[in-house]
Formats: sequence, C-alpha cells, structure tokens
Amino acid sequence: MRAGGPIASGRAGRAADEAAPLAGGQLARTSSADWRLRRRPLGTLESMRVGILTGGGDCPGLNAVIRAVVRVGRERFGHEHVGLRRGWKGLLEQDAVTLDEAAVSGILHVGGTILGSSRTNPFKDPGGGERCVEAARELALDALVAIGGEDTLGVARRLYEEHGLATVGVPKTIDNDLSGTDYTFGFWTAVQIATEAIDRLHTTAASHDRVMVVEVMGRHVGWIALQAGVAGGADAIVIPERPMTAERVAEHVKARAARGKGFSIVVISEGVDLGDEGEEAGVDQFGHRQLAKVGVGERLGARLADLTGFDTRVTVLGHVQRGGTPTAFDRVLATGYGTRAAELIGEGAFGRMAALRGDAIVDVPLAEAVADLKRVPDHLYEAAEALFGAHGEAVPGT
Repeated sequence: MRAGGPIASGRAGRAADEAAPLAGGQLARTSSADWRLRRRPLGTLESMRVGILTGGGDCPGLNAVIRAVVRVGRERFGHEHVGLRRGWKGLLEQDAVTLDEAAVSGILHVGGTILGSSRTNPFKDPGGGERCVEAARELALDALVAIGGEDTLGVARRLYEEHGLATVGVPKTIDNDLSGTDYTFGFWTAVQIATEAIDRLHTTAASHDRVMVVEVMGRHVGWIALQAGVAGGADAIVIPERPMTAERVAEHVKARAARGKGFSIVVISEGVDLGDEGEEAGVDQFGHRQLAKVGVGERLGARLADLTGFDTRVTVLGHVQRGGTPTAFDRVLATGYGTRAAELIGEGAFGRMAALRGDAIVDVPLAEAVADLKRVPDHLYEAAEALFGAHGEAVPGT
C-alpha cells in the first residue's frame, strides 16, 4: 500500500482565494447558489484540487474507488488529488497525503483503505462545520469526495447544505442500507465471505447433529444475513426487520429434528433485538447504540441450548466480513462509482452521490441518499422464509 508524502497546508498563489466563502478558488468565481444549481458539460471547468477521504468501517473496494477517482480525475480533467487520513479526523487535523499515479498503482484488489478510516463526527462538537471549512481552505481544496456510509455521507450532506463545502459522495457499507442506491460496494464481498462460512459449518453441523448459530454483521438491517442465509441454505434467518423470539427459533429447530433433521443452521444479524436484556454498551459519536458486550449470537445460542437440549455452537464472523480481497463485482462497482464521482466534480455537480440503478451508474442528491435506511422488504424475507420453513413471529412491542 503506497500513499504519497505529506503535503503542506495551502499552496502559493492561492492567497486571494482565502476570501472566498468556501474552500478554494473555484467558488470565489461564482456564487454559492450558482455553484450548487448549475451543472456544466464535462471538461469545461478548469483543473481543481480534490480531497478524498474514507470514513466509517472499512470494507473491500475502498481502494478501487480511490484509484478510479484519481486516475479519471487526472486523465480526463487534469485534477490534482490529496488524501485525508482517517476520515473526517484527517480533514479537521489537516493530515493529508499526495495521491498521484504512484500512490494508487497496484491497489485495485487490495482490501481496506490506504487512507485509513475513523468514525469521527465533526458535528459532535460546536463549530465543527466551520472547522472543516477552514481546514479545507487551508489545504486549498476546491472539492471533496467522501466515501462512506450513512454517517460519513450525512456529514458530507450537512457540510454542503449548511456550509457550502463542495462535496461529492460515494456509497460504501457492507450493510447495504443506503436508500439512494441499489447496492453499496463491499456488500456482496461480505455476503460471499458469510456464505463460505455457512457452507463450511454445514458439514461439521451434520457430522455432530449440532445447532449452529452464525452471527453476521448488520446493526440496523438484515441484508447480509438474508442473502448469505439464502445462498448458504440456512434453516432460519433472523434479521432486525423481522425479529423472532428464541422460543420461536427453538420451535423450528425441534420441528426439523422431528422430521429427522438432526442439525440446523441459524443465521442472525448482530443488531437483532431478541427481547432479552443485553448489557448496555453506550453510543458512538453519531448517536448509534453500540452492540452489547455479549453478542446476540451468543445469547441466542445459550437460549436454544436451554430450550431444545441440543448441542449448540456459535460462530461470530465479525470483522472477517470486512477484510480481504473484494469480489470482481465489487471491484467493478467501486470503479464505476469512483469514475462517476470524478465526473461529478468535473461537472461541478456537488451535493450529489454516485449510485447504482439497475445496471447504470447514475447520481442522486446526498439528501436523498441518507434520508432513510434501506431495510429488507417483507416480500424478500417471505420468499426466503418459504425456503427454510420458519414463519417469523415478531417480538411483542417491536
């Protein structure tokens, strides 16, 4: 993983731009309203200095996006690029590196992010938005590409709408919970990893007539559990949108045993509310409830052992779903997103996010992209339910 050397704050010859309401000289030459509303033909804007950051949890495909933004931006528009280390924290601290051809060479297939990441929320403290704008001005940035999920892109939206910072978003999350796009990159790689784990657990579960509980990621939504569960032939899938009590899952396991099926595979999302009292673990910088120290998979496994008397084992896949090489699909998708992000900057179309609609890479307003979580719809879960035969019973009060 190669990133260029540190860069100095600002550049000679840009002093006059510091009087601009936003970061960089482009915005000094047009009003804020014009900059937001006017989309220009590709290549009509002069070259710009573009910052790139990756925020939130890492996932396979981040480096492919960075590579595409830099290569397309440089070759088609003559843009200069700098990377901000550790997400919004890097912008606030002006911790930046040069991103040139050498820095992005050979990273297409590499997992993680060469820029590092964090869950820093600039708006957690008063004046955070103003500090971001000032930092962008000091770094002489004309535009900023934010690669992340709902939290990272939510910050990008606020910086654009409330402070006029010229931002473009790229949708990243293995949870696939952004409403503005059909799929986020990293999701299908996580599904593939989870599916392979379920495949391996099938053979050992059958050998010992065990119940295997597989906990996968998915704090608010159950996309990974649903798709990996279907692909791996799970016997029950429990997701936040359709939670089941441990008693209901136990009934299904016992019904399988009565039919001569001595083992069961149960897939559960980490954010499911079982209706029990997991230990409180506080909230993160974005106000999200953190997961209990004893995860939902362990708690469900213990309850199933008590309720059924069957030998029950729990596998928590955890961060293995985030790591490693992205699948071919995610590499292509991430490259398409990075290309569209570079084009949006070239058009001066800020406050927007690259998105997948069908088989086309389009763009949507950031406000639309982060308006709602994309939850698993009932019809998809019910189709899966018909395959494994468990009819979800909602936890009272959920």
